Amino acid sequence: MPAYFICEVTVTDPEAYEDYRRRVPPTIEKYGGRILARAVTEPLEGMSEGTRMVVIEFADANALRRWYEADDVRPLNAIRQAAARSRALMIEG
Repeated sequence: MPAYFICEVTVTDPEAYEDYRRRVPPTIEKYGGRILARAVTEPLEGMSEGTRMVVIEFADANALRRWYEADDVRPLNAIRQAAARSRALMIEG
C-alpha cells in the first residue's frame, strides 16, 4: 500500500530553506519516492498565507521510513527544521 509523506512548512529563513529544497529531491529518488505536489498553498480554511505543502509518495510505509531515517536525509531534515516551522506526517492510502 502506498505511503505519503506530507509536510506543511512556513519558511522562516528563505536562504537556508532553498538549500534544503535543492538538496532533498535526489534523496527522494534514491529511496524510491516521487514528489506529487510541492508549492505554496492557497489558503481555504485554517491555514496561513505563505504556507508551503509537499506530498511525496513511496511504495509503502517501510520505504518512507527508510528515506526519512536515512543517514543522508537526517542532516537535510535538520536544515528544514532550522529554516522553517514545519509539521510532517505519514499517511497510508
